[in-house]
Amino acid sequence: MEFTQISDGVFKANFAFLEIIKKIAGSDIFYRVNLDFYATLISVCAVLYIGARITKNIKFLDKYSIPIPVTGGLIVAIVLFLTQILFNVKIGFQESIKDPLMLMFFTSVGLGADIASLKKGGKLLVLFGISVCLFLFVQNIIGVSVMTMMGENPLLGLLAGSITLSGGHGTGAAWGDVFSNAPYNFIAAKEVAMASATYGLIAGGLLGGPIAQSIIRKYNLKSNEVEVEHDTSDEVFAEPQVERLITAGSFVQSLGLFALAMFIGTTISALTKGSVITLPTFVWCLFSGIVIRNTLSYANIHQVFDREIGVIGNVSLGLFLAMAIMTLNLVELTKLAVPLIVLLAIQTVVIAIYVRYVTFGICGRDYDAACLVAGHCGFGMGATPTAVANLQAVTYNFGPSRIAFIVVPIMGGFFVDIANALTIKLFLFLPMFA
Repeated sequence: MEFTQISDGVFKANFAFLEIIKKIAGSDIFYRVNLDFYATLISVCAVLYIGARITKNIKFLDKYSIPIPVTGGLIVAIVLFLTQILFNVKIGFQESIKDPLMLMFFTSVGLGADIASLKKGGKLLVLFGISVCLFLFVQNIIGVSVMTMMGENPLLGLLAGSITLSGGHGTGAAWGDVFSNAPYNFIAAKEVAMASATYGLIAGGLLGGPIAQSIIRKYNLKSNEVEVEHDTSDEVFAEPQVERLITAGSFVQSLGLFALAMFIGTTISALTKGSVITLPTFVWCLFSGIVIRNTLSYANIHQVFDREIGVIGNVSLGLFLAMAIMTLNLVELTKLAVPLIVLLAIQTVVIAIYVRYVTFGICGRDYDAACLVAGHCGFGMGATPTAVANLQAVTYNFGPSRIAFIVVPIMGGFFVDIANALTIKLFLFLPMFA
């Protein structure tokens, strides 16, 4: 190890895969450890491994579908926070890999959006979609209003609104990065997003089943269907007749689709930057994926391999979330603890009232509508896996609802992300965000 003195009194040591900087400012001494690409990748994989082991052994985390990257990322973030506070050592990561992973995840959502599958939901899908879209506006109106009245940054209202509660960790991390940079410069955006999304997962899992069951019992609703086995992923999105293996050739084809969609999305983002239709790059990648997938299907050129797209998307999301969460600045989050807790409590009460009276009413006030209430609670506060888990709990006790297992994954799997992106963009046109 060799130290070289720099003119400003900073000493720098170069290692094969990390750099330690010793900086003296008065009597305070701290060390900064900057990990390179390979060390960062090892760290991210370690976060996922830690998260998997802990989630597997703690029933609470498994029951409420807390994502593995969230569990592992929060633990590592706390360890890094304590390391900085107690030992004056700050660890930095090579974050250049984060944006490509984020774009790949949202591209996978687009490539998995088969417009033809929307026909399966019929009229109920349209009605449910109306209820879901209206609620996106409700969440943001409440969020912005409450934060404005409390004298806080209204962006906090969006982050603890539809961005995370209906969008989940992936959407929250993406918009958190957008808001933490110019022109918004909301430093704590990412921390607020991750905290809100994590709370939403737990709340959505706790609320959905009990609310739906109370409706079913109050109105004595019954299922008219014969019990069937549900396979929500294949049944909804692909319904393959023959099991396909993921091979090197098919994997390369899918990667090519990802590359094409990301190239088109990033190009459109660059061309529209500063215009009236400016959208975050990940939104353009999502839209590009939708167009590519459905154009290929309509022209009968290529059948997108949904399971393979899902694997690539899930891997990208896992690595992206692990990276985003383990680098959280917990100090910034503590400064906003009180207003954030108040807002999330209000959002919880609102969704309970909304799904009970609005979603249930719009969707027909029957047994299927009650099941959709459980699903809406799941992804309206958490994520699609939580919504499906809610459905499974309700239908296990009261009988099947095939249409709910079709409509909820379609709505939560990709439609709500598209509607959410447009809704957020509309709110950002408000004068308070200019």
